[in-house]
Amino acid sequence: MSEPTEADRAAVAAQIGRRPRGLRRVAHRCPCGLPDVVETAPRLEDGTPFPTLYYATCPRLTSRIGTLEADGLMREQTERLGTDADFADRYARAHTDYLAERDAIAPLGTDVSAGGMPERVKCLHVHVAHTLARGPAVNPAGDEALERLDAWWHAGPCVGPALDPPHGTPSG
Repeated sequence: MSEPTEADRAAVAAQIGRRPRGLRRVAHRCPCGLPDVVETAPRLEDGTPFPTLYYATCPRLTSRIGTLEADGLMREQTERLGTDADFADRYARAHTDYLAERDAIAPLGTDVSAGGMPERVKCLHVHVAHTLARGPAVNPAGDEALERLDAWWHAGPCVGPALDPPHGTPSG
């Protein structure tokens, strides 16, 4: 993880179509060099709780994750929480890890994390971002989703030298 530069801030703004809120650090960089996951503050500047600690910003990455969601991966993983004790245990540990990371920055006074943890898989974007930020074997839902993604960076940077969002890319 690294402190965001002004170029990183501009890239993230171009990626998500607005100024990033609560940006603390670049949690992961795409092989093209741009941020693709950022770490956000548990509370925004105005004090509003923001429990999503890791936020995927690359529009190509988020689009591909959305395809996995539409294909039913969240439903499959949620069903496995009730039938696969190992998966459920690792997912519960991912929840605990996520809370510990967030609370080390600023406790929110709640055991609500993100992405439906630990009872269901609600948002693969959160889980893939967690996996990219922390590495493999921390979040099994993110690990499995990441394994199914193609090389979203293959076509080069998602935002150009002027840091404009690519045409037709939805903002986050």
